[in-house]
Order: sequence, then C-alpha cells, then structure tokens
Amino acid sequence: MDVGQCFGMIIGALTITVMINQWFIIPIIIITIISGYVRQIFVHISKNLKRIEGVARSPVFSHLNATLQGLTTIRVNKAEKQLLEEFDQHQDYHTGSLFLFYSSTTAFSYALTCLSNSFITIVILSFLIFHNTGSNIGLTINQVVVIGIYLQWGIRMSAEITNQMTSCERLLEYTKFELEENNPDRKQKVPEKWPTHGQLEMKHVYLRYSKSEPYVIKDLSLTIQPKQKVGIVGRTGAGKSSLIGGLFHLMEVTGIISIDNIDTSTLLLEDLRSRISIIPQDPILFSGTLRRNLDPFHNFPDHLLWTVLEEIEMRGVEGISLDMKVMDGGANFSVGQRQLICLARAILRNNKILVLDEATANVDPHTDALIQKTIRRKFVEQTVLTIAHRLNTIMDSDKVLVLDAGMLVEFDHPYKLLQNHEGIFFHLVQQTGKSMASHLTDLARDNYQKSMSL
Repeated sequence: MDVGQCFGMIIGALTITVMINQWFIIPIIIITIISGYVRQIFVHISKNLKRIEGVARSPVFSHLNATLQGLTTIRVNKAEKQLLEEFDQHQDYHTGSLFLFYSSTTAFSYALTCLSNSFITIVILSFLIFHNTGSNIGLTINQVVVIGIYLQWGIRMSAEITNQMTSCERLLEYTKFELEENNPDRKQKVPEKWPTHGQLEMKHVYLRYSKSEPYVIKDLSLTIQPKQKVGIVGRTGAGKSSLIGGLFHLMEVTGIISIDNIDTSTLLLEDLRSRISIIPQDPILFSGTLRRNLDPFHNFPDHLLWTVLEEIEMRGVEGISLDMKVMDGGANFSVGQRQLICLARAILRNNKILVLDEATANVDPHTDALIQKTIRRKFVEQTVLTIAHRLNTIMDSDKVLVLDAGMLVEFDHPYKLLQNHEGIFFHLVQQTGKSMASHLTDLARDNYQKSMSL
C-alpha cells in the first residue's frame, strides 16, 4: 500500500515537472534506469543476507529453548560455562549476518539519496542556465523535492517487500512436502469395533524404509493369537522397532500383515493406525491442556478421564487438573509421568492391540512396576506386544519373539526358549549375570507351569 502511494505521488510530480519543461524527461529516464539497476543489485544481495540471517536465527532460539528445558541437568553437570560459550557462538553468527544486512540497507539508502540529490541538482542548474519564471521555478523545485523523498521511500519499500518474502520461503517449502497418501487399493471399510479379537498374522513379510535401502525385516512369518502377551527381543539393530513400524505401515511392506483376518494393506491408514494403541519409548505430549493430551478428539466424558488418572495414580498429584497446562514436549512432567499419561491414552482407547516400544527403558523402578501392574490388570483381553531391554518385564509373556538381523530365529514360550542353550534368548538371559539369570529362569518356569495348569 505504501509502495503504491509513493509511486502515485512520484508519477504526479513527474508529470507536473515534465509539463513545465519537457527536457526534464531525459534526466528522469536516466535516474530511473540507474535507480532500477541499483535496486536490482540491492535486492539480490539483501535477499541472500536475509536468508542467511533467518538460518542463523534458528539455532539461537533452539539453543535458548533447549537450555531453559534442561536447566536442572546443566546445573547438576556444572555446564553453565559451556552453554554460555555455545550461545555466544550462535549469537555472534546471527549478529554478524544481521549487521551485514543492515549495512547493505544503509548503502542502498545512501545510493538512492545521491541519485535523488543529483536529480535536484540537475533541475536547479537548468534553471540557472535557462531562465524561467519564478512561479515555474518554485513549483518545479517543490515537485522535484517530493520526487526525491518518495523515490527513496518507494524503492526501499519495494525492495523490503522482496526481502520479507524470504520469511515465507520455509512455509512454502512445507507446502511442497509430499503428503503420505493412501494407496488406491486402500479402500476397504472396517467395522466400527474392529479388531474384535486382536489376532495378528504375518506371512512372508519384508520391510524396508525405501526402495533404495536393504530390507530390515526379511521373510518373517508368524501368528499371534488373541489376548496373547508377546515379548520382542534382539540385539541392537535386529529389527525390533522396524517390525512395529511395519505393523503401522510406516514403511514399505511386502507380504501380508493381517489383523483379525483382514489384510492391513487394504485399509485406510487412519483407520489402521487409530485401531492400534502404542506407548512409545519417548513419550510424546503436546502443548495444551492435560485433557487435550488424554483425549485430543473429545470422545470421552470428564469422569472417564479422571478414572484413568486414578488408575495410573496421578489423580493425587499436586496441582493436577484436566485444564492443567502441558508445556511443549511435556517439559513440566517427569519422564515417568509422561509415560503414564501415554498409558492412560491407551486405556481410554481400549484397542484390542497394544504395542509397548521399550516403554519402561527410561523410567524409575516404581513407575516401571506401576506400568506393568496396570497393563496386566487393564489389558487382560488385549493382545500386547512388548519390546523391552529389561528381560524381567517379558518373562511372564505367553511367547517371546527373538529377532536377529531382521529375521525370526526363535518364537516360543520363554521357558521353552531357555531350554535351548545354543539359542540367542538363552545367551541374552545369561548376559544379565548369574543371579539375575537364575531369577529370570524361575519367573519363566513359574509362569509356564501356571499356564500349563490352566
């Protein structure tokens, strides 16, 4: 709007000036060409400097945000000096790029001032050489001064518009991201209560993250019966988390993964993923209220939300309420509390399949015991898949699935697997130490005998 107003004033002043003396059209054309050339140079330089400044600004805010969230850890480790030095480096880089941008703007402003003053000088000299009436001289000088003022402002504003558009570049980049789209074959509608049993079957399943990468799961076939509790173990990189990713179709899947005899590759992704609950290793909370984190789609009444909070022993936490503010990432909750809130979500959803992706690897023993007790009590009728590094959490499972290099190598009751002294599961148990291995074996044996007596 300012640019349009400025150029409107300039055109009006130029028209009056040319009407007084048509020879003024020559310096006007020359000044216009030079101004356009200077603007083009400035826009090219300033746009790049603005982009650099924007890139340099992000680490400053990211570092500041991370520092505020990790103040306790920083003070415990006495890392204040290191963090200050890192912040100074980020700030120096940002300040330097910002200074260059302002310096280029000052140089551009100086160049425009020189051009407008040159035009005014030419007009005044022309009146000294070619005599004219006083009224024409006064009117022309007045209009030339107006041209000089608005020419600088108009060109600067037009250049600033171009510079400000660099701030939209990242937003435009986000709009160009490829969205995850449903395959045209994914058209099958599922019953509202599906899955009703929780049977999971995989036939010759291969998984990989992209077509250019190798398979991370190779020729996996198994059947998990409804209500079974299955532990998934293996060394680092064996494919445990990749298997769960394939269950949610987060990667390219070859083969058949079916739930309650329905091929999941024929289902809409939102239908499939909404019918499987997961408690991830890194619990995810969103900024907002506790109510929004427990029930983001407002499907449940408040009394049910309070009920699940009571079941996970969080109702008595000081200051807890459904309208309690949750900071980004759940920074105002401990890791254990965030894990429990994720567990509360799963209880509310009451899906027939629950996945725990190393859910107790980063919590204290009390929270670990509470999670295990709640899962055993609330998910008796559900099929539960547990990826765990703590073997004691899966020794009472109905079966243990052992992966190695993306392949299924063992799949049976943990006590039976321990009878194979050459097996991977046996060696994993032995690596926990003699006393712990004996304790784990006793747990597996007691659970096996109990299951056989049923």
